[in-house]
Amino acid sequence: MAFVVIIPARYASSRLPGKPLKDIAGLPMIQRVWQQACKSSASRVVIATDDSRIKSVAEAFGAEVCMTREDHASGTDRLQEVSSQLNLSEDQVVVNVQGDEPLIPPVVIDQVASNLSMNEAAGVATLREAITSEEDLQNPNIVKVVANLNGFASYFSRAPIPWVRDKDLPEAWHAAHRHIGIYAYRVAHLDRFVQWPVAPAEHAESLEQLRFLWNGVAIHVDDAITEVPGGIDTEEDLKAVSLLF
Repeated sequence: MAFVVIIPARYASSRLPGKPLKDIAGLPMIQRVWQQACKSSASRVVIATDDSRIKSVAEAFGAEVCMTREDHASGTDRLQEVSSQLNLSEDQVVVNVQGDEPLIPPVVIDQVASNLSMNEAAGVATLREAITSEEDLQNPNIVKVVANLNGFASYFSRAPIPWVRDKDLPEAWHAAHRHIGIYAYRVAHLDRFVQWPVAPAEHAESLEQLRFLWNGVAIHVDDAITEVPGGIDTEEDLKAVSLLF
């Protein structure tokens, strides 16, 4: 199974400007992410950026870099541009690894790529893990996902879904899952995505994966085979992760 990893890396960030270049124990964050991606089974790892500073740093540590437009509305649009620039075939599997996840386990990169390859009915694959606290269930920054018996997503939401009517049910927490933001796509579906208008639910929730569901594209969802640490959004996150190296 051959797949390509693309790591979007934007310099602009409202909460942490210049995030990809922030130092983590002597190396820029984007290098830490790239190193983890290179440990996966990917045949190619590409950093996608719209900033020349990131490009210069990434090329200095040996990464392949693809420059993209600055005006993309979503990370999926940026992935599609890179896939087009690289002339990837329609059936090529592409994995989107976020540029702010220096602790991403390589095994989950392989897992999501393999899941998509094995599920011909799906155009996208992603991962989830169980939610085990009321705080996480209610947190709108933690996206929840509900999947059906066959492992395909029914819906993604920032709201607590499924709604636990009876908090005393012993199995209540087993019904709630956090969506882990790693995706595998078939290039053909990326090409279609950029041609579709924003879906109503996508606009309301600010979740671009809902555009795929709105247009009838099946999203395969599986439990991550290992714990996936969260990404870095704030200075506090950066300090906490730096202590692990």
